[in-house]
Amino acid sequence: MPDHKSKYVFILLSGFIFNLSSCKKNDSGAGASTDITVTLNEDLSSTCAEMFLTSKHDNLGRPYLYIAAKDGGLKIFNITTTPTLIKTIAISNFGSLHVMNLSQQGNFLYLALGNHFGTAAQSPGFAIIDVSDPANAFVKSYWANSSLSGGAGIIETEGNYAYLGAMKNGLMIFDVSDKALPALKSSIVPSIFYPDPNPDPAKYNARGMIVRNDIVYLCYDAGGLRIINATDKLNPRQTGKFSNPDMNGKPRAYNNLVLDGSYVYAAVDYCGMEVLNVSDSSNIKLTSWWNPWKCQVNALNWFSSNGHANEIAYDATKKLIFISSGKSDLQVVNVSDPANPVFKFEYGGVNNNMGTWGVSIYDKRIYLSYICSVIPFSSNWTGVKILQYN
Repeated sequence: MPDHKSKYVFILLSGFIFNLSSCKKNDSGAGASTDITVTLNEDLSSTCAEMFLTSKHDNLGRPYLYIAAKDGGLKIFNITTTPTLIKTIAISNFGSLHVMNLSQQGNFLYLALGNHFGTAAQSPGFAIIDVSDPANAFVKSYWANSSLSGGAGIIETEGNYAYLGAMKNGLMIFDVSDKALPALKSSIVPSIFYPDPNPDPAKYNARGMIVRNDIVYLCYDAGGLRIINATDKLNPRQTGKFSNPDMNGKPRAYNNLVLDGSYVYAAVDYCGMEVLNVSDSSNIKLTSWWNPWKCQVNALNWFSSNGHANEIAYDATKKLIFISSGKSDLQVVNVSDPANPVFKFEYGGVNNNMGTWGVSIYDKRIYLSYICSVIPFSSNWTGVKILQYN
């Protein structure tokens, strides 16, 4: 969400749990799915000093939930029955760098390190955590560059390589074949002179990504979508770019994405979701635009929008997109027909005084992360709500 507007101004607030209401909408139209029901299974509450940003279920099928808890480090919960905190790895293990995001490859977690909120930006870095035994997880290594600032927004892996979204410092590629000794192979900072010929450098950040077959699909914040060919790890190169021309002259922020075949589904802050055909990376086309908050009408809509799309998850079997949407919590959209996204469900809503940052799914569970914030929406509860959908 747009850093140039201070993104989310975080303050320390007491944690209050509010009852969430959910409303179901059964739209008809191309690609419409069956009715969707979402129920709340569990609340995992935290404090504003340890905000739960990104949460992901163990992808090996074990009953564990991993949470990037910012100042609170890495939290690991056993969720066999009642969720129980079984392990915390504090930021003191990472030179006090905050844990902002995470991903998993086999028995290893990769943590994106370095606060990027507000004016307290830290150095970018990442850590590798051995979770062969999650209850006794331990740090294999961590890397940071103290000469840089801006923090990190995301980390993804493919094969023996890790890809760090280092915000204003662009994309960094590491050889992690030796988990105890990661090696930086290269970095690329995409040009900021697109789509705005007179850019503000603070607005351009390597924020969200998917890596598929050595191709990096990168959300570059105000810089739109970039496609980076990383086949040559020493010389990655940009092969494509896209930014919605309807937003020229207005604030924009491409935050995160998922990929399905030739289509990228991009969460675009107060502009909802864009569906982009990337079959030809040199000629990316806008297939459709789910834009419930009419962001293009007024350049000041960011401040008053009922939604701010940030993290995004995809159920490829049901063709359902799940979007964390700030003030309005969670949006579910059916993309059976990519040219005609159909809104299906909203969970939470704008009147519960709570707002979300992260979302992930696993085996019909939704992990919805709430944050403390003041701008652009007020939220005074942080934690994870574990939801079930049919």
